[in-house]
Amino acid sequence: MSLDQKLQELRAQAAALPEERRAVMEGATRDLIASGIAGQALKAGDMVPDFELPNQRGETVRFADLVAQGPVVISFYRGGWCPYCNLEMRALQEKLPQITDLGARLLAVSPQLPDNTMSTAEKNAISFDVLSDLGNRVAEAFGLVFALPPALQELYRKFGLDLAKANGDDSMTLPIPATYVVGADRRVIYAYVDPDYTRRLEPEDVIGALRKG
Repeated sequence: MSLDQKLQELRAQAAALPEERRAVMEGATRDLIASGIAGQALKAGDMVPDFELPNQRGETVRFADLVAQGPVVISFYRGGWCPYCNLEMRALQEKLPQITDLGARLLAVSPQLPDNTMSTAEKNAISFDVLSDLGNRVAEAFGLVFALPPALQELYRKFGLDLAKANGDDSMTLPIPATYVVGADRRVIYAYVDPDYTRRLEPEDVIGALRKG
């Protein structure tokens, strides 16, 4: 089953939520799309800024070191509390051998605290680097950060999600999901940016972009 098919199943389950809650979530997504944030994010041909972040093992991962060795795939996700993100992480893990066979390194980036990043990696049996971007500094440099509207913040609290505790700050910001394939020259080869968090890039498309180079 493809990632998109799994996401469709999850969207169908979400349709069973009370109408009041669905209205808040769907309205926030519509507003985010209308904001034009996707058009402000890094796109194909742009240079990727350098960064270094801790991974789930507490090691510092330096983008410059990795890209000097070959292409890098970077997936920005909201957090381990997001079921759509977890589906994407597991789908990428399944395709990791093909990604590495093409000489690429795979990174996932979220604003979670390192302990929560470790939990995400363990829960999804992830062996690639899962990085903790505290304060969304790197996501901001990619043009991906947005502030959650108050109604959505309140709904998340009703769901039992304490975002400030998960991320270690009270900014109430998240990155929109995005996947980048970056060449050894640090230019974006392929960019997928979608403000609708229920949609993600198929790992097969990542592999296709790497093959095209």
